[in-house]
Amino acid sequence: MSGTLLLLTSFLASAVEAVEALTIVLAVGITRGWRTSLTGVVLALVALAVVVAALGPALVLYVPLDALRVLVGALLLIFGLQWLRKAIMRASGLKAHRDEESAFQSDVARLSGEPGKRKAIDRTGFVLSFKGVFLEGLEVAFIVITFGASSGQLGLSATGALIAVGLVALVGVAVHRPLSRVPENVIKFAVGLMLTAFGTFWGGEGLGIEWAAGDAAIPLLVLFYGVVAALMVAVIKARGANHKTLERKA
Repeated sequence: MSGTLLLLTSFLASAVEAVEALTIVLAVGITRGWRTSLTGVVLALVALAVVVAALGPALVLYVPLDALRVLVGALLLIFGLQWLRKAIMRASGLKAHRDEESAFQSDVARLSGEPGKRKAIDRTGFVLSFKGVFLEGLEVAFIVITFGASSGQLGLSATGALIAVGLVALVGVAVHRPLSRVPENVIKFAVGLMLTAFGTFWGGEGLGIEWAAGDAAIPLLVLFYGVVAALMVAVIKARGANHKTLERKA
């Protein structure tokens, strides 16, 4: 069960980051030239490969497993709770949903107004493409490395990420448009729950906690955090509705 959840979490988290990176790559390609855009993508992927190659084996070989699980558990909790916080705020109406089409149009408008476009390699477009892919890719690399190092299933974690990135890239090439119909907030909600659950599980193991249900504790933790998050959304919505009612009465 944990292997399936690990693969799914890696896939979904990587898919979200890949969709956001695709929006930037498309905007740069359309406005500054595809050579510029793809050069930034290739060099960013090379840089990410170096980071993964350097950090992945080092974590596995030199850091004691219990210490690694405590560290990774804490990082995953921080990372997962951040995703959950944003998802809860969007679901409850406190924060606007991310619109990839709007982000794409904004990037296109900004890049179209920059001087010196359509050079063989445009500096502005290259920097934006490289930075977008590298920064989004770092989050993917973080998930792949930490999941792989803690579970001893680096190959499985990397497989989920590669499938997600490859699928998003293929769809992007086919449609040449940002993937605005992807239910990004729903996916972020799910990934936030999974990261938080894995962080709790591995952090607990590192501290010496023996989960009575074994690996089955992970989906139970996902369910627990999901119920808590749903209750938070309901409470925030109820408070917002009450506030609006009081404003109308006043």
